[in-house]
Amino acid sequence: MTSHRKTPDAAQEAGDVQSHSAELKRELGLWDLVLTQVMFIVGAQWVGTAAMLGHQQIVFWLLAMALFYLPQAAVVIHLNRLMPLEGGLYQWAKIGFNDGLGFMVAWNLWVFALILLSSYGVVIADTFSYVLGPQAHWITGTKWYNGAMTGIVVAMIILVSSFGLRIGKWVHDAGGLAHLLTFGALVLMPLFAFTHHTVADPRPFAAAMPKATLLSVNIFGKMALGALTGFEYVAILAGETRDPGKAIGRSVLIATPVIALMFILGTGAVLAATPAGKIDLIAPIPQALTYGLRSFGWAVYLVPVLTLLLLVRHVANVNLLFAANARLPMVAGWDGLLPPWFTRLHPKCKTPLNSILFVGAVTLVFGVLSLIGVGLQEAFQLLDNAAGILYAFCYLVMFALPLVGLRSFRRAPLWLRLASVSGFAVTLLYIVLSIFPIIDVTSWVSFAAKIIAVVVIANVVGAALYLNARDRRAATSG
Repeated sequence: MTSHRKTPDAAQEAGDVQSHSAELKRELGLWDLVLTQVMFIVGAQWVGTAAMLGHQQIVFWLLAMALFYLPQAAVVIHLNRLMPLEGGLYQWAKIGFNDGLGFMVAWNLWVFALILLSSYGVVIADTFSYVLGPQAHWITGTKWYNGAMTGIVVAMIILVSSFGLRIGKWVHDAGGLAHLLTFGALVLMPLFAFTHHTVADPRPFAAAMPKATLLSVNIFGKMALGALTGFEYVAILAGETRDPGKAIGRSVLIATPVIALMFILGTGAVLAATPAGKIDLIAPIPQALTYGLRSFGWAVYLVPVLTLLLLVRHVANVNLLFAANARLPMVAGWDGLLPPWFTRLHPKCKTPLNSILFVGAVTLVFGVLSLIGVGLQEAFQLLDNAAGILYAFCYLVMFALPLVGLRSFRRAPLWLRLASVSGFAVTLLYIVLSIFPIIDVTSWVSFAAKIIAVVVIANVVGAALYLNARDRRAATSG
């Protein structure tokens, strides 16, 4: 049997984190984690992205799951059993490699979530326009509307996060259930559309062999790194989970087949209802429901209700991202890499209130700036691609841990190292291709330059912050 005995240094680091985590309230159970993963991982927009591949989508989904999704799940379960610590991947990288790489992982995760949170203002604004009906879709082209929705969302998640996961977990559970109901309706929708001959594709689940073009491989990377990531994100909240060493791994095993079916069947439903070349990459599900059920009089009432359920999921997803993002500065503060101000907990709710307010303010600024100078679809793609690359850097580190990290533990088994190689390769492919757009943009050179600039500047700033914090900590201890 493989032993997971740690060296004294690793054990001491883990013990320090656990002692800090003891102050936090353990609110999350197994089914909270399952519903949270369904809500968080199954991004509604990815069925639209995958639908751009047409009948190739099934084979590409299966490839993404075999080459990335299952390796990711295996590595996350393994690392979480070794180190069930608040901070998740940040702690794994810090203990497996060193403080510097751990900080850069946390920084990239933090900026990734910050950008993604900013983009969700656009997603929620576009989705809400479907609730108002086709006559109101013009509103998504106005800057004031998108900016106002971003402000409302940020204010809402600051309020919920301030009370902690005793309220937040119910928001996440509601988001997971709402998402299951919405996808259930989406999958059943083609059956009604077929009877009224309102389908765009009469054979949406036909499988075609994939063609390796720049576009298809680019979308494949997005299906893997964009759609099928997030298991490790729940581990950031390990200190607020009951029995995290077992519960997180079990939740992954339960959620995996559900998530796989939701993606494949959901993409087929979008293909069935939406005319080729007209897919809304921001809100493909409300669009597909509108097209597929347009011949039914009662659809006038059903589509807005289903879209509202989707909005519940979006808001819950934003809340989870925000909650996890507010914990990263707190954990870095525990390690002396950020000022103690970030570690102060609310006396009653035991939440990092200062960190929550700081992350909320920065998210609002990013959200408003993202809407300047570009169209809605292009703004979303810019934010999504830049955030994805930052997130992918963290995955490179995670997949490297069973290969060359974890010096404090015994060597990972061969099957896990092979899975890590597969995940690492797909992640690297995604990073290279993400500088290219999958939609028509004003200038792909300008598009790529903006993404590269965001990624480089973010990491330069992160490295400078770490070096300054390291020197400050050394001077204090000296």
